[in-house]
Amino acid sequence: MRSFWAHRAHLPYPTRIHPALTSFADECTATLARLLAYVGTLALVAMLGIHLWDQLPAVESNEPAAKASWSLADRSHPAFAVSQSDFIEKTVTYEIFRHPLGGRRDVMRWVRQDETPVVELEIYRPGGEFNQSGPVFADLAERMEPSGARALEAAGIIDSKFGTVTLLRRPGEGGSCLGFLKRLDDPDLQISGWSCQGDGLPAQRAAVSCMLNRLILLTAGNDPKLAELFARAELRRTSCASASPATPSADWVTSAGNPFLRGTL
Repeated sequence: MRSFWAHRAHLPYPTRIHPALTSFADECTATLARLLAYVGTLALVAMLGIHLWDQLPAVESNEPAAKASWSLADRSHPAFAVSQSDFIEKTVTYEIFRHPLGGRRDVMRWVRQDETPVVELEIYRPGGEFNQSGPVFADLAERMEPSGARALEAAGIIDSKFGTVTLLRRPGEGGSCLGFLKRLDDPDLQISGWSCQGDGLPAQRAAVSCMLNRLILLTAGNDPKLAELFARAELRRTSCASASPATPSADWVTSAGNPFLRGTL
């Protein structure tokens, strides 16, 4: 009778794993590796999808806001006023417009009894909607001539408590209406408008200068820089008599004609 050890000695694979078992183990290992790679790929795709999904609402919410227009803010309170106004015979309206991206426009208009506009003054505090690359005077030209905005030409500068102010007018008009524009960086503020007050360019220049010197701040809200701006401006305020056309400046830059500053902008 053959012993157990003799039987083991005659087996074909006494000390090695059977090839079928080795092949099965290798197949399991390869399958597991492919499964891990597949799961990892799915995880990466899922994370990418979640990231894109998180970005999608922001894009959708910003596009309508960027394209949104200004809306009338009926419940907002006036922040500015023109003191000691000489527009006694004219009706003044005060409108406040807000933009979804944070901008605010305070617009004062004076009209005659026949509702003909005479003066407009706008204080614009920009928000995220402000585009510095756009044409600087395009909006003012449209406000001065809504029926068909024409390019404005320079009409010199004047001095005010806010510093020098750029004057503009429609091409070919010697003294019909006069536009004005003043940009401030700190705080971010733009004062603009137009005036048809006065007969002739010298009188219109004096009227604009006087109105800007009389512009006062009623409330700064939560903007201390705005309050500081008007406080410093009041220290430079001059009387309207100094802006009268009867006392013209000897400086050729701020003189009534400004012959060397004309040209389409």
